[in-house]
Amino acid sequence: MSDPTGHSAKPHIAHASSVLEFANALWRVRRPKPFVLVIEGEVGHEGSEPTDYLHDQLLLPELREAFYQLVDATGLVVCLNSHTEHPTYRDVRGRSSKGRLSQGEYYHHDGCTGPVKPRFVEIRCPIQPQTRAVATAVAPHRDVVKAMVQVLPAELASNAALAGQDMSPEALDQMEDAALDHLQGLITRTVRKKLHAEGARSYFRQVDAAANAYFEPWALGESRFIANANSGVTMQHRRAYQAPHTGGVANGHLVKRWTNEELLLPGHVVDQALIAALCSEEGDEADGERAEGCYLGAH
Repeated sequence: MSDPTGHSAKPHIAHASSVLEFANALWRVRRPKPFVLVIEGEVGHEGSEPTDYLHDQLLLPELREAFYQLVDATGLVVCLNSHTEHPTYRDVRGRSSKGRLSQGEYYHHDGCTGPVKPRFVEIRCPIQPQTRAVATAVAPHRDVVKAMVQVLPAELASNAALAGQDMSPEALDQMEDAALDHLQGLITRTVRKKLHAEGARSYFRQVDAAANAYFEPWALGESRFIANANSGVTMQHRRAYQAPHTGGVANGHLVKRWTNEELLLPGHVVDQALIAALCSEEGDEADGERAEGCYLGAH
């Protein structure tokens, strides 16, 4: 990479040595899945205390778009061993109960009801006393929908809402994103209505496996940049209980932000109306029906 500080800088990965050259530094990286790049830390800083390399290096204004393009092209970029108290993060909303799934437990894009979706979502596990036990499954959108069809029980596939849908592999390969969203909404609503909570969770655990989702345990000081609505690899994510959800277990919390829309370049102003509209999707459901227009709807 000839000019790693320019706006058009392109990261260069030396695959043999598992090193990423970016931001005037070399980074230790690995690729656990084709759509995942894990940045473990800066070469030569092994064993040192976590620093805020996200904001001090990777997300500097002159490098930010190049890093964003890396997320666009990859799908999921994971940054480990970072410590930050940046004020743009906010708590992840929504909690799960033993009796029903939260909206976040279904595979979704952030901002799924609006005409404008965040370019990607950054979900972060802050350094805190309590570790995070609940996984966050992430997989490419098309792979998720294919997996949902693949593991769908026959009695649900014959439901009236799905009986007329062409869910053949050939049809799924040719569907545009909007059609995939529509079919996914039909399947999710059917699963939600026909299966009890743990039955639905079991179904989505099968989807995780069939979609080859990334759901490594959260590490303290980890940020995950998930491509959400972009020109590259569009992903979906969900809160993923890998065992029956019984409640009452201490669990570390997550924070999030829409980095492209909320961590702005000097002189730019946050579109508060957009942020408010996106945040309105994230509250708990009062009656269990709110999700019809969101993750479970026709998008």
